[in-house]
Amino acid sequence: MPLTLPSWLKVDICSGKEYMHTSRVLKGLNTICIEARCPNKAECFRDKRATFLILGNICTRDCRYCSVSKGKPTHNKDETQNIVRAVNELGLRHVTITSVTRDDLADGGASSFHRLIKELKRLGCSTEVLIPDFRGDVPSLSKVIDAGPDILGHNIETARNLFPELRPLTSYDRSISLLKQSKSLNPKQLTKSGLMIGLGEQKEDIVSTLKDLNKARVDIVTIGQYLKPSKGLADVKRFYTPEEFEELKEIAYSIGFSYVQSGPLVRSSYKSDKIINEL
Repeated sequence: MPLTLPSWLKVDICSGKEYMHTSRVLKGLNTICIEARCPNKAECFRDKRATFLILGNICTRDCRYCSVSKGKPTHNKDETQNIVRAVNELGLRHVTITSVTRDDLADGGASSFHRLIKELKRLGCSTEVLIPDFRGDVPSLSKVIDAGPDILGHNIETARNLFPELRPLTSYDRSISLLKQSKSLNPKQLTKSGLMIGLGEQKEDIVSTLKDLNKARVDIVTIGQYLKPSKGLADVKRFYTPEEFEELKEIAYSIGFSYVQSGPLVRSSYKSDKIINEL
């Protein structure tokens, strides 16, 4: 029996002049806001915020919580120029970028991240990138870091014990290792990771994951409620209350993170410009 959506998870409808303007500018581009059916899309589009999805919109992985299409990927060779055009038209000073996982590419798409970061820096934009695990390939990771993103993110997504069921084509330890390696490549690089809860984990699993991320020297962590985006994906096992998210925020700070976002509707790149301004 599906759980009833609690009142604190009800969001605004998509409407308004600014929302429509952002939607028009982004037409023809891929965003994780749309592909992942993010509940914050209305708010973020009104505030001229979006997370660009590069390397196409088809992923080579099969995570059981994600609505991004799976299959044989393709992507537009003019992607970088099209994103730069949208950034200019929206007047953005901070840009967040993520990608599908591209196991079919030799560098996992790292060169595309590198190229776009460099272009955005030339515009004077700060950047947050949310990267895949690159199958643990250090040269690919290094290529992204060498471009100089302000924040380098890689989401752990869920607790270790749920990986076999929810992330069968990836590895908890590989993700932790990638985050740790990021600091080895550049000790000054701000790193970030995100955790979804409500997928069947226990509180001790959340705390254990936070401790593993802290040992990997991750600076910033986000904790948000999992919401089933479409049929056929993992069911929500539990809705956490706003008070429980506040408690988790306090726990994360006590573990040693520099910045924590924790709330029912928090997503990995939610208001990332605010983090840049406050750190």
